[in-house]
Amino acid sequence: MANSNNERRVISVVVMNESSVLARVTALFAGRGYNIESLTVAPIPNSDKSHITIETKGNARVMEQITKQLHKLIPVYKVIEHEEMVEKEMVLVKFPIGTNMSDIAALAAAYNGGIVNVGPEMVVAQVADEPKRVKHFIEAAERYNPCEIVRGGVVAIER
Repeated sequence: MANSNNERRVISVVVMNESSVLARVTALFAGRGYNIESLTVAPIPNSDKSHITIETKGNARVMEQITKQLHKLIPVYKVIEHEEMVEKEMVLVKFPIGTNMSDIAALAAAYNGGIVNVGPEMVVAQVADEPKRVKHFIEAAERYNPCEIVRGGVVAIER
């Protein structure tokens, strides 16, 4: 088996939308010595719950332990370790205004994005796509000397 300690994992947790819940959830990962690669939290519309999406790397045994412990937390309603999922990630990239805007627009469009803001000294492009494709967009955008890159966390839903 290939390096099973570094398998990418995406877990969704539905929790009560209240203070300190996020701290308790992330403490389980810290307690096991696992880094959270990305973390996205948002309230679920028309409810008193929030949806947490966690991207990490680890082996199946430790993820199973964390999942079981997450189920034991009082404010946790549901835990899903995604197998088949639809996932997206967003990135904002700021380019100097001297950059060819049509090149930036074409590149962003190839990755489900576009130009979202133009200022006197900068152009901001946004892409929302699968995490691997976001990584490829960032690599391709490097040739245009971006001033700043801000990546959002993964959001996922089971198919």
